[in-house]
Amino acid sequence: MTKEEIIKILASDEPDFLEEVYARAYQVKLKYVGKKVYFRGIIEFSNICRKDCLYCGIRRSNKNLSRFSMPKEEIVETALIAYKAGYGSVLLQSGERADGEFIDFIEDVLKSIKRLTSKELGITLSLGEQSPETYKRWFQAGAHRYLLRIETSNKALYQHIHPDGHDYDIRLNCLKFLKDIGYQVGTGVMIGLPGQTLEDLAEDIFFFQREDIDMIGMGPYIVHKDTPLIDKYKIDSERNFSLGLKMIASVRLQLKDVNIAATTALQALDRTGREKGLKAGANIIMPNITPSEYRDKYQLYEGKPCIKEDALACDDCLKNRLLSVGEEIGYKRWGDSPHFFKRWKFAKR
Repeated sequence: MTKEEIIKILASDEPDFLEEVYARAYQVKLKYVGKKVYFRGIIEFSNICRKDCLYCGIRRSNKNLSRFSMPKEEIVETALIAYKAGYGSVLLQSGERADGEFIDFIEDVLKSIKRLTSKELGITLSLGEQSPETYKRWFQAGAHRYLLRIETSNKALYQHIHPDGHDYDIRLNCLKFLKDIGYQVGTGVMIGLPGQTLEDLAEDIFFFQREDIDMIGMGPYIVHKDTPLIDKYKIDSERNFSLGLKMIASVRLQLKDVNIAATTALQALDRTGREKGLKAGANIIMPNITPSEYRDKYQLYEGKPCIKEDALACDDCLKNRLLSVGEEIGYKRWGDSPHFFKRWKFAKR
């Protein structure tokens, strides 16, 4: 699509037109990635972060937050619960650290999970900006996907939502390092940021295409009360939710064979938000399987759903909801991005 065609979708409030767009995106999904939905069980194992992003609830300067780090044994045990429940993969996510102790810790966790699941459980990491050497160590220890959201591809807007010391080019270079090492690479943006235009969102899609991204995780921006942006922005939840669905459909129509997540932020704004995301073209669900005692301490935004539930407590409910809208669940499958294999094959030629 052209930029003008994407903006037309993003700007539209015409129900019949959008219904047609979602239907087209769903057909593209069926053709290029299939009908199966793959679970990525998220383990949010630490809220300690060196970063100070102006939109994030676990930012370094938030003094109202009780910090935690799950011990290795508990992280591994939670991953094994997901494995035994038939999840094909987990996502290990935390605040950002780059000290030697943390790097060694993650390597140890990865090796333990791989050993105890006979290398069958897929592992995605979302641990922020690291050196190429660190990315290589974690890849060799067993991680094969990495999610590093750019948050916005507009460099000026990126600087607006980050304090001094946060560098857009460093983040962009990290995506390149990850691709070169051999990871399946994911990124994404926040939708509805203060100062963000529909043209910015359209350019984000072209950014995903230009950077040859394998998986996309994006969701509506939701404010957190303990962040600087709370005083600068009054959220329009209905608009941001609608934009979230339209972005999923537009990415699917434009990029076709990438993995796209129906994020938890969609459900935070609409009870059936993730199901609607799947019908708009998404094919990945990321249930939160973090032990319940930690969940209220890892809130990047307000209103995060299911923070009182135990790991896998909502499992049957989620499965039934997906089946009720005609989706199939890919049990015990990594659900790798078809785009990755095409990209990797081309890179080796």
